[in-house]
Amino acid sequence: MRGAIGRGAFLAVALAAIVLPFYWALVASLTPEAQLFDRGVPLLPGAPVADHYRALFDERDFLVPIRNSLVVAGSTTLLCITLGSLCAYALARLRFRGKTLLLAGILAVSMFPQISIVSPLYLLLRRLGLINSYPGLVLPYVTFAMPLTIWLLVGFFRQLPRDLEEAARVDGAGRLRTFAEIVLPLAAPAVATTAILTFVYCWNEFLFALSFTLGPERHTVPVAIALFRGQYQVPWGQVLAAAIVATAPVLALVLAFQRRIVQGLTSGAVKG
Repeated sequence: MRGAIGRGAFLAVALAAIVLPFYWALVASLTPEAQLFDRGVPLLPGAPVADHYRALFDERDFLVPIRNSLVVAGSTTLLCITLGSLCAYALARLRFRGKTLLLAGILAVSMFPQISIVSPLYLLLRRLGLINSYPGLVLPYVTFAMPLTIWLLVGFFRQLPRDLEEAARVDGAGRLRTFAEIVLPLAAPAVATTAILTFVYCWNEFLFALSFTLGPERHTVPVAIALFRGQYQVPWGQVLAAAIVATAPVLALVLAFQRRIVQGLTSGAVKG
């Protein structure tokens, strides 16, 4: 009985720690700016005003960074899933010397601090003429999102039984046809889970987007929100309204597929 009460209390505290900041931001985004500076954020929402949200789209054209984030995150996710699934399948099924070392190298890339390669990446992208462009963001994103994709999918592919693949090979199907017609349909939930996690990672990325874009026409959502700060004050109402607009779609996506994400992560962690 005490154990159940303790677990319930712990879950309640954890839920409050997750929900209260989002609730606070939502209330603040619907509170007039003058009231935010005079009395702070009220505990309970009063008469909501949409001034901050209206300013986002009328004055700051917030649809542009949303479009940029969708293009960059979507393109990166598509590239990572397409190339990463092939790499992960090869690492999970083929036997070759140095496979463990290669997996360790992929993991090391994901753990490498981003700030340490911003300068050389900037020089390289400038030489290629890719600064302030979509490819100039997608390519660096792929370098850090691909290891996550490969590591997750390797675990998923190892879980699949080899019998179906061997039967397809006996019937004359090649390796690529077996992968496309047998493996991918079986691994569709795992691929969807990996795509969601990759998309969320790219949607929230800040450092590369700040370093490799020069103007608002290519700023992503995190960069646009960070640059809301004025010379003498921070428009907290607009900042929090933008945070709500940027967080709501991702939050809805994660909540809609939370069971699949948890199931995919736990199954991918078990070596088959």
